[in-house]
Amino acid sequence: MITLNKRLIGIFIAIGLLLLIPLVAMQLTDEVNWKFGDFIIAGILLLTAGLMCEIAIRKISEFRYRIGICIVIIVALLLVWAELAVGIFGTPFGGS
Repeated sequence: MITLNKRLIGIFIAIGLLLLIPLVAMQLTDEVNWKFGDFIIAGILLLTAGLMCEIAIRKISEFRYRIGICIVIIVALLLVWAELAVGIFGTPFGGS
């Protein structure tokens, strides 16, 4: 039997709550226009970042390094998210 620890459950709950924000916003305004694929991509990005931080927390014993690596992961997530949303780097994947 597979058992999930509390941090993994927290990661899944946080991802679900974060994805509820644009879902609710879509019901309230026309300015938020996410397609099903947008939710899938956002979920994959959030899950990947969350699991990478979980691995860093489990495998790295030095607290400062854990925090530093998790900060790098979160910054990378935000940069990828911004590029996909508005194309800040001008790649073909940009949203603009």
